[in-house]
Amino acid sequence: MASSSSSSLIFLVVALLVVSIGTSNAQLTTTFYSTSCPNLISTVKSVVQSAVNKEARMGASLLRLFFHDCFVNGCDASVLLDDTSSFTGEKTALPNNNSLRGFEVIDQIKTAVEKACPGVVSCADVLAIAARDSVVILGGPTWNVKLGRRDAKTASLSGANSNIPAPTSSLSALIQSFKNQQLSTTDMVALSGAHTIGQARCTTFRTRIYNESTIDATFAKTRQANCPSASNTGDNNLAPLDLQTPNSFDNNYYKNLVNNKGLLHSDQQLFSGGSTNALVQTYSSNPSQFSSDFATAMINMGDIKPLTGTNGEVRKNCRKTN
Repeated sequence: MASSSSSSLIFLVVALLVVSIGTSNAQLTTTFYSTSCPNLISTVKSVVQSAVNKEARMGASLLRLFFHDCFVNGCDASVLLDDTSSFTGEKTALPNNNSLRGFEVIDQIKTAVEKACPGVVSCADVLAIAARDSVVILGGPTWNVKLGRRDAKTASLSGANSNIPAPTSSLSALIQSFKNQQLSTTDMVALSGAHTIGQARCTTFRTRIYNESTIDATFAKTRQANCPSASNTGDNNLAPLDLQTPNSFDNNYYKNLVNNKGLLHSDQQLFSGGSTNALVQTYSSNPSQFSSDFATAMINMGDIKPLTGTNGEVRKNCRKTN
């Protein structure tokens, strides 16, 4: 009887330990690598700083990579996987193909991090840190990045095609898309402010500048100069999402929306007489509120379905599984 009780007690302790370990592994934390890779943050920042110094647009590209990763099965670095003869990744999905960029910068960061701490830091966490650093370097807010994600061993082309909001999206579609990721409407409006930096291809805004009435006429004419009306003509010609300060992370994006100068249809939908008008007005006149809400929204987005514990892996090369 005593032996049976002891066995039961041991089993209970082991079970509780397993539960405890599982719970702790499921929690991302800002100190995850404080012992295993103490120089991680400075290592990542150094490479991002160098890349943005060479090309300011790269900051927006790295931020966008993180967004496109998190919206497909969570923040798991699946977007970084290359296609192989037996594997189709997310890079050729409609929102990503000939559009996403910055992969070589992530490679450079990963190489530097591997040199400092071999086999320790996930590509998913590298993406999260690089996104934060890009915003800060371009003058935006900072936040403490939660870490401890692991990398996916697979990707979802169909998920990338269906989960990432299109530039033609309506307000209701945008709200639903973010809700599907457990993000609020406030998160959605704040994260859209990332369009205060970066550029868009003519093919994504052609219909808006030629066919929509909710656009400032002078602004439309300016954009038409480098985006011909004929499809398949100048499709990849670029225009800044924020004409005034395309390389500064500020609140001009919202000021543009209030003046009907949103470049994408989906941008202008945030200020089109709907439920998000008031928040756009707030951000357009209160940059500190935008900065605060953007930082919070980035943390919330980084929490989307991370792989933790023994799930996934820590890739040695971000472009392929181990």
